[in-house]
Amino acid sequence: MPLSRVYEPRPAGALDNSPPVFDSGSKKINVMENLVLNLQSKNQVTDYINDHCFVPYERAIFNEMLHAIEKGDQPQLDWFRSFGDSFRAITMNVNAYRKGLEFGYTTISFDKNGWFIRPEFLDKEELTFGDISRYGNYSTISLGRGANRIWTYAMHYSFGVAGGGYGLSVYGNQFKSRDAALAYALNELKVMMAKRIGSADTTNDKQPIILATLRDIEKAKVGMVQLSLF
Repeated sequence: MPLSRVYEPRPAGALDNSPPVFDSGSKKINVMENLVLNLQSKNQVTDYINDHCFVPYERAIFNEMLHAIEKGDQPQLDWFRSFGDSFRAITMNVNAYRKGLEFGYTTISFDKNGWFIRPEFLDKEELTFGDISRYGNYSTISLGRGANRIWTYAMHYSFGVAGGGYGLSVYGNQFKSRDAALAYALNELKVMMAKRIGSADTTNDKQPIILATLRDIEKAKVGMVQLSLF
């Protein structure tokens, strides 16, 4: 069976956790042993920063590492180190963990390749819009909530041939209720469909499918209004 690592952070906070250990048969193994991250790693970190371009969350995490080095805080460096065997893995996994915290997920676990395992959303449901008699002729909105009852949504949209989408994720927009998430998603889907009305690209943009999707969106909005009256 593939090896996996799971450990729970203590209530005092994530930075108080020691690096995870997993059991391979009868031998205890300290995970991710190649990268050294300690109080003497400042030059290693700054060289990596100077050699790469970052999105904002990555630079913020590296600044935290440098701050920990300056403070002499080895336990915090160990916590970062527990998230990966390379700087790239550490930044991506720490960001994934912290985004999960925004939905109330606190478990830290990794797959056999060392990547953070995304949490499973609760109370998931999928709504369809358009001609459901044939695959590809309809769009879907999926809803789900985190452990702290924060909601988000996913969407797969079809204009007939052209389309796209994205799944439920801790990186999604956050809402305090299911209805708020659904209302936002319906508006997003409506705007996308409305832009394709009258499109000259009759190969990718099928007008009957687009119009059927818009009709179902309006029905869903009316249904939400009616439910709010009770």
